[in-house]
Amino acid sequence: MPNFTIHDFLKKKKEGRKITMLTAYDYPFARIVDEAGIDAILVGDSLGMVVQGLENTLPVTMDEMIYHTKMVTRAVKNALVIGDMPFMSYQTGVPDAVKNAGRFLKEAGASGVKMEGGAEIADHIRALTRSDIPVMAHIGLTPQSIHRMGGYKVQGKTEPAAKKLIEEAHMVEDAGAFSLLLEAIPMDLAKKITGELSIPTIGIGAGPHCDGQILVLHDVIGLFERFVPKFVKQYANVKEDALKAIITYREEIEKGVFPSNEQSFK
Repeated sequence: MPNFTIHDFLKKKKEGRKITMLTAYDYPFARIVDEAGIDAILVGDSLGMVVQGLENTLPVTMDEMIYHTKMVTRAVKNALVIGDMPFMSYQTGVPDAVKNAGRFLKEAGASGVKMEGGAEIADHIRALTRSDIPVMAHIGLTPQSIHRMGGYKVQGKTEPAAKKLIEEAHMVEDAGAFSLLLEAIPMDLAKKITGELSIPTIGIGAGPHCDGQILVLHDVIGLFERFVPKFVKQYANVKEDALKAIITYREEIEKGVFPSNEQSFK
């Protein structure tokens, strides 16, 4: 069992301490994230874009999510691991939601799941909670709804849209969600929602007033360059460093520098 638990989410909110989260999708990076002291890791369906090279998250399957989550939980000692419910793993009904969410805990070793949606998933959250499956809800920009939303756009900018998000935040809390991810909404709206809820909010593109923050690991370390959202801050350029190293490796082979006697057996 990880050292950081669902109860620590709630405790940090009560104490006014920020919750730290990142995504991870494999063993090596999960170990690094865990070693860095990050509170929780989301094995996001964003792996479809940053790992698989897809245009969006919709094609990602449950089996793929289980596969990646297993690698992450195998690496982690302290962080809480949350599995991301992929498209059509829960939209087809409550029984499917319970069955698929249960796989994250039973097969992959996660401690909870994340689901996109508000009012439409309230019954799902209740059913999962009754089945002892902790749920992080997710409202605002929900990437699995890109066709309905017309792309990756900031949500809650009008008064009616903001009111709806506030209502949905309360709905998922009442349904039993242990936390709420707010994506791509105005920071004042996120501040209001955070102040009204007893469960912690985790922001991604929702400003500084949320109870915690999450970003996609590959964005943070500069390993995904197809596009960089406005809300991302890059702390490294791993892609550039890796490219330099591989070019040097190639050149040393071509020049006969590698392998040298040091890398050879006698």
